[in-house]
Amino acid sequence: QVQLVESGGGLVQPGGSLRLSCAASGSILSINAMAWYRQAPGKERELVARIMSGGSTNYADSVKGRFTISRDNAKNTVYLQMNSLKPDDTAVYYCNLALWRSSWTDYWGQGTQVTVSS
Repeated sequence: QVQLVESGGGLVQPGGSLRLSCAASGSILSINAMAWYRQAPGKERELVARIMSGGSTNYADSVKGRFTISRDNAKNTVYLQMNSLKPDDTAVYYCNLALWRSSWTDYWGQGTQVTVSS
């Protein structure tokens, strides 16, 4: 069984910064990807950033240059450093772990609210 525990959301003013963390526990296989998704009210869930177990990353165009995803493989933890936050970044942010076992299996965290407002 895999569990994901997120932390770090909150209220921040435009231009501010937040750091999200997600710790995974359970049977974590060596080939995996960890990612952050977000879902704003009335919108579909979208990928924000993904980092593979080998370290390669990809980002949504809307966050490139502002957000940085990183991971600590020894702790099975992924981080999302969010800088220059905008009101459009307001959403529930979800941690995702995808494990490869002949196909990809997704696991999700409970979500953490990020609100960017003055």
